[in-house]
Amino acid sequence: MDAVLERLSQLGLIKTPFDPASISISAGPQSELLSLCSAAALEGGLSVALDVRPDELVGPLAMAIGGMAAELRVIDVRDRPQSEMTIRLGALEKTWKVGSQEALVHHLNELFKLDPSAKAVAVLGECEEALQLWALDKRMLAELLREDFFRPRNRKLLFALAQSPTSC
Repeated sequence: MDAVLERLSQLGLIKTPFDPASISISAGPQSELLSLCSAAALEGGLSVALDVRPDELVGPLAMAIGGMAAELRVIDVRDRPQSEMTIRLGALEKTWKVGSQEALVHHLNELFKLDPSAKAVAVLGECEEALQLWALDKRMLAELLREDFFRPRNRKLLFALAQSPTSC
């Protein structure tokens, strides 16, 4: 944990003040990041209860993403025959299948991939009966993706976002 904390502190990704003794580390892969996110120690970290619906999560996620996401509006939400959400961003209107929180994160990352001021959202996994998400400046992605402790579920998309010319 000390090496992970030191590296994240060097990158400016740990909230201050922060007491490392206040965290209990869970077992398993990526446990340090999950525990730090759950303890609200990560800058941009979000801990989302598993029963939160995607339409309830879109507002807090848009705020965490920043940039053009502040202009995002939810136009319609449907549960049947499948979970769908229609959003509007300026003149763009899209309907997404959002059967899970992770599906919403994917759509938002795709929507804002070309916005250099928008953050990317990493899906870290589950801890303490909540999904741990991390909104990160896209310029940090390449650096974090080289770290052994950073193994988000949506690594492939984050790797693509790190390669985007607008994310540098």
